[in-house]
Amino acid sequence: MQRIHTRVQNWTFMQGPAPTLSICLSYVLFVKWIGPYIMKNRPPLNIRWLMIIYNFAMVVISTYIFVKLGFLGWFTNYNWKCQPVDYTDNPDATAMANLAWWYYLSKFLEFTDTIFFVLRKKYTHISTLHVIHHGIMPMSVWWGVKFTPGGHSTFFAFVNSLVHIVMYFYYGLAAIGPSMNKFLWWKKYMTAFQMVQFIAIFLHSFQLLFRECNYPRGFMWWIGFHAVLFWFLFADFYKNTYGRKHFKGKAIHMNGSATYANGHSMSNGIKANGHCNGAIKANGVNGVNGVNGINGVNGINGVNGLAMNGSAKQNGYHKPAENGYTNGVCNGHSNGVVHRTTTTKKDSDD
Repeated sequence: MQRIHTRVQNWTFMQGPAPTLSICLSYVLFVKWIGPYIMKNRPPLNIRWLMIIYNFAMVVISTYIFVKLGFLGWFTNYNWKCQPVDYTDNPDATAMANLAWWYYLSKFLEFTDTIFFVLRKKYTHISTLHVIHHGIMPMSVWWGVKFTPGGHSTFFAFVNSLVHIVMYFYYGLAAIGPSMNKFLWWKKYMTAFQMVQFIAIFLHSFQLLFRECNYPRGFMWWIGFHAVLFWFLFADFYKNTYGRKHFKGKAIHMNGSATYANGHSMSNGIKANGHCNGAIKANGVNGVNGVNGINGVNGINGVNGLAMNGSAKQNGYHKPAENGYTNGVCNGHSNGVVHRTTTTKKDSDD
């Protein structure tokens, strides 16, 4: 049987796992079913300032835990290769156990991330990764606080708190609004940073397979398992979010190159937004959707040579299209270039 820190056993929620498990299950029920049902006929709530306050408060909390864990052990007298748990009433050991308990409580506070999504009706953000990550963390940390509230186990909280400083700072900036977007180019690197975190935890935990250490071996496997699980979940998220980004839309330039959206635009097997110096045959009379021209009468996208979406160069060469032939380029260059007043570009980052 694992040892229990004598002071921890009397702290809130530490008597048994039932309260923690009940709260975690209630969280899942609320964010997946109860919350969306309550919000079904209600408009999304505008809670921007509440989100800003919450996210920067989490930065402060995470910074406090990270710094305290560092100075109580990881910056000072802890051994990075093997650090047994001190079960005595030593002041530093008790302070470390107390900090581990506060870290455990902060996992409940992080449920607020998902609750905000529900209140704002951002249901697509409530992914499987998100719910698993938040839903199991309090229960997972509970075991560590109950049996190993110090020593080797606290490396997980130490690294995780550092990551959360960065993560909640990003979320805080994002909550301020579009004016901050220019400072948020590093979103995918934040996800990569989270993945590096799990690699570090994995290596730190499983190094004990190759060295003697007075630390419960079961918790080595427990922490290592979570590192592997979360790494694969985050890797899948990274691949789905950033790995296929180039398929989600390219730049659309109206004054020059043709429009490409998820590949080449095709109409009945024939390029519609490409060059028209070759034959185009598309269900029209002597042209495409018009008479003697492209989408118009005696011209390209207009009437008698005038473009609808801008001005066409006068004195540009123009021939009425015959049997689908024209000397210009549809929606791009013609011998008299058809100009559009602006260039539209689709940003597919978000």
